[in-house]
Amino acid sequence: MLLCSLTFSFVIFQEHTNNYALVIHGGAGNMSRLKHDTLAMKAYRAALEEALEIGESILKNGGKSLKAVEATIRYMEDNPLFNAGKGAVATATGTHELDASIMQGATINAGAVGGVTRVRHPITAAIEVMNNSPHVLLVGEGANAFAESRGLEMVDPDYFNVAKKKRNEKSGSGIIAPIIDKMGTVGCVALDKMGNITAGTSTGGMSGKKWNRIGDSPIIGAGTYANNKTCGISCTGHGEFFIRYAVAYDVSALMEYRQWSLSKSANFVIQEKLKKAGGNGGLVGLDAKGNIVMSFNTAGMFRGYSKNGHRETFVFGKGTMKF
Repeated sequence: MLLCSLTFSFVIFQEHTNNYALVIHGGAGNMSRLKHDTLAMKAYRAALEEALEIGESILKNGGKSLKAVEATIRYMEDNPLFNAGKGAVATATGTHELDASIMQGATINAGAVGGVTRVRHPITAAIEVMNNSPHVLLVGEGANAFAESRGLEMVDPDYFNVAKKKRNEKSGSGIIAPIIDKMGTVGCVALDKMGNITAGTSTGGMSGKKWNRIGDSPIIGAGTYANNKTCGISCTGHGEFFIRYAVAYDVSALMEYRQWSLSKSANFVIQEKLKKAGGNGGLVGLDAKGNIVMSFNTAGMFRGYSKNGHRETFVFGKGTMKF
C-alpha cells in the first residue's frame, strides 16, 4: 500500500513540472481607512503588481523558486509602503529590529535572522545563514556580524527611519501616496518549473515592541514553512499566536497526516483554530500542483498571485480565497 501511494504521488508531481506559481502578502490587519484613500490604494496595488512581476519573470524563464522569492521580497524590503526592510516600524525606543526567514521544500533546509539592525536585505541574510552556516537562526549583533562577513550590503540604522520623512513617500512603484499604519509583514511562496517550493518572510516586527521581542516571521514552522510533499506557507499577523500554534507547519501537517487539501488545511487553521484562540492574521501558500490559497481573518490583507502568467492582486474581499 505504501509503495502504491508513493508511486501515485510521483506521477502527480511529474505532471506539473512545467507549471510555475507565485503568491505574496504584504501584511494583514484593519485596513478600513484604505477604502477612502484612493492614492494609497493605488500605491499598494502597484507595489503588489511590481513584486509579482519580479518573481514571475524569474519563474517563467526557468529560474529557481529560491531566486524568485529572494528577488520579490528584496523589492518589498526596499519599498517603504511595507513593514519590512526600509519601511520597518520602530521599536519602543525608536530603533528598528528586523527579522526574516527562508525555507526550501526540496531539502527542508532553512535559515533565519532576528533583530538585525544594519542589514539592508534581511531575506538575503537568512539565505546566507541557510547556505553558509551550520545554523538555522542567528539574532542580534551576531546576525549583523555574520551578514557583514558574507559581504552583504550594510546600512546605517537611520536608513530604516522613514518616519522622519512624514507621511508623503514615493513608493517603489513611482506613485506618491501617504503611508498608512503598517500591517504585519511581507512574504512570498514560489513553485518553479522543476517542482520545487520555497517560502520566505520578512518583517520589521510589531510597532513599539520592547525587550528585543521577536515574532513568528523568523521562526521556522510558525511564520514560514516549505515542504515539496505538501506546501509552502508564509504568515502575517499577531506573531505570538502564530508561534504558539505553529501555524505554518500546522497547515503542512494537516495535508500530510489527514490528507486534506491546501485550502481546507489553511482555512481550518486561520478561520477556525487561530480565530478561536483570539489570533488575528493570515497566510498565503501553494502546493506542488500550483494550487494557491490566501486566507485571513482580519478586515483585509495585501496579497496577490501569479500562476502561469496570470496575475491578480487584492486588499479586501473574501478571507478564504483559493486558485
